Amino acid sequence: MQVAVCGPGQATPAEVAHARRVGELLAGRGVTVLCGAGGGVMAAVAVGARSRGGLVIGVRPDDGTDPGPAELSAHLVTNMGQARNAILVWSADAVIAVGGSWGTLSEVALAMRRGGIPVVVLGGWRIVDAHGSPVPGPVHVDTPEEAVRVALGEPG
Repeated sequence: MQVAVCGPGQATPAEVAHARRVGELLAGRGVTVLCGAGGGVMAAVAVGARSRGGLVIGVRPDDGTDPGPAELSAHLVTNMGQARNAILVWSADAVIAVGGSWGTLSEVALAMRRGGIPVVVLGGWRIVDAHGSPVPGPVHVDTPEEAVRVALGEPG
């Protein structure tokens, strides 16, 4: 199973801590972690997964000239900029978004449009309709443990 973990490159300390824990939990279950190969949440999930012997694949937006986070097990160089978000989402069996940024929002939207996979949001944006009602779709959770449980379809 492959789970994409998305989040801002400029993350808060809480987002970094959550992402690291998500990486630890996924690796502990033998899940391959996919991420955007940047800093912030992406680097933190890689650190967490690698600390537990996990496999982390970075789907890079650039041409690979910059080495990227050292914690990645392997890099997929796309040279597609933010369009790489579609590759990341379509390669995943589930998506966990930690925190919120425009890029993260696009990944959540792409995952919802794809359909058929769990989309979990930990501390990220909540999307509402014109009347202020939550738009159905992403599952909002409060802890890394709950995010992983929901993404993997484990009973509560």
